[in-house]
Amino acid sequence: MGRRPRRDLLAGLTVAIVALPLALGFGISSGMGAEAGLATAVVAGALVAVFGGSGLQVSGPTGAMTVVLVPILHQHGASGVLMVGVLAGLLLMALALARAGKYMALVPAPVVEGFTIGIACVIGLQQIPTALGVPIPEGDKVIVVAWQALLDFLAHPQWWSIGIALGVAAIMLLGARWRPTLPFSLLAVAAVTVAVAVADLPVATIGQLPAGLPAPSLGFFDPAVLSSLAGPAVAVAALAALESLLSASVADGMSVNHRHDPDRELFGQGLANLVSPMFGGVPATGAIARTAVNVRSGATSRLASLAHAGILAAIIYAAAGLVAAIPLAALAGVLLATSVRMVEVGSVKAMVRSTRGDAIVLVLTAIATLALDLVQAVLLGLLVAGGLALRAIARDVRIDEMPIQHEDLSGDHTEQELALLAEHIVAYRLDGPLFFAAAHRFLLELSEVAAVSVVILRMSRITTIDASGALVLGDAIERLQRRGITVYVSGIRDGHHRPLHALGVIARLDEAGHVFHTTPDAIAAAREHLHTSGVLPVLTR
Repeated sequence: MGRRPRRDLLAGLTVAIVALPLALGFGISSGMGAEAGLATAVVAGALVAVFGGSGLQVSGPTGAMTVVLVPILHQHGASGVLMVGVLAGLLLMALALARAGKYMALVPAPVVEGFTIGIACVIGLQQIPTALGVPIPEGDKVIVVAWQALLDFLAHPQWWSIGIALGVAAIMLLGARWRPTLPFSLLAVAAVTVAVAVADLPVATIGQLPAGLPAPSLGFFDPAVLSSLAGPAVAVAALAALESLLSASVADGMSVNHRHDPDRELFGQGLANLVSPMFGGVPATGAIARTAVNVRSGATSRLASLAHAGILAAIIYAAAGLVAAIPLAALAGVLLATSVRMVEVGSVKAMVRSTRGDAIVLVLTAIATLALDLVQAVLLGLLVAGGLALRAIARDVRIDEMPIQHEDLSGDHTEQELALLAEHIVAYRLDGPLFFAAAHRFLLELSEVAAVSVVILRMSRITTIDASGALVLGDAIERLQRRGITVYVSGIRDGHHRPLHALGVIARLDEAGHVFHTTPDAIAAAREHLHTSGVLPVLTR
């Protein structure tokens, strides 16, 4: 498990102290209750520690997952949430077996940053009813629920709750600047719990918790509703994969020699999500904040995250009565501070200033995360980022006219002959990718060729060509030929023959002997063609 067990055990204790109020808070925010958050932190945390692909990853309930689970709970009930967890676990394990882990690294940074900002806003808004001390209004649209809670508060103000929530949040945010290593979240929650109990303040608390984990059961599983839960399960699995691999990458960046295995990480997260619902737990992911605390606390192996799960289990069995007395407003304050700390202002400013496209993707993803569901937001961000990337790549394709005299034509031509060659033969060098995003501009530019007898298309510098690009190339060649211009092609790369031949783009040119390996050979053939047709007179040497 590691060469420094004492250091790992201390790191595990530190993470458990930080994770306790978060597990309670996220369990309550999901609608499944504090006991579900604790069960998730223990079961999923232990399984990922043993079977996951990162030795430093800490898993459990997270804010992003909570945001996804709330509408599922409203629509399908608690059993639906548990079933979605099982299905998502199976999907994650399938992704691991398909070795899909490496593809998660392709998500652009602006999408991740915008997603994080949106999640932080949603988590903050979710805490409004509890922080204001009012019953949580019905609905799954977080903005609407927060607004209704504010109206309810204004009708019947509950000042103790809002004071507790803001006080805990302030202690966490200010304390993190003063002494980042101290667990101010637990200290603030403990202090508030004692104060509320001593003063007998009229605020809601967590309430009675079971003294231990429930026996594993699949009694919630109903095959009849599987089809209606397929969509939510895909959303949960996608979010779990994205957040877990992002968290593992963060751990890699914070450590010196550690590198995670993305496919094993997906398998570990899948196993955790498969088993956790059997104990009443919600779907889990890698938790970036807790993983970062783990690394900063000196963790060197899986023992630290396993110890964190064990310590939380001990709290469940030995201190459930004390945990039951924690005010809900205090946990709301913890999550409010967490949502604020999720946003790295410096990173956001740098990304917004980098390029206009990055700024657009970041802002769109953040707004979509707040207004839509999380998977739709990520897909929208990916589509916009992909469209902007294709637009940038398409701009790289160039069609440059190359003077004939610059070619190696054995060097024995007179100036008059070179002038005639330049007048009747035009060589174009195609640079960059010729694919669907760039094909239209290519067609327009090549179709503007005029007042020449021969066009030579130099294709050695085309980096990629797809079916759209090949068809447009064929269309451009046909247009030139209809205008009486003879077309020669040179330098086709080996990998580009297949789409060109499959679509019949250069079949007629090949039959006519107009396809050459090198440009000098094509120019020599073009010159011979002009001699034969009488356009270029034979010059004596």
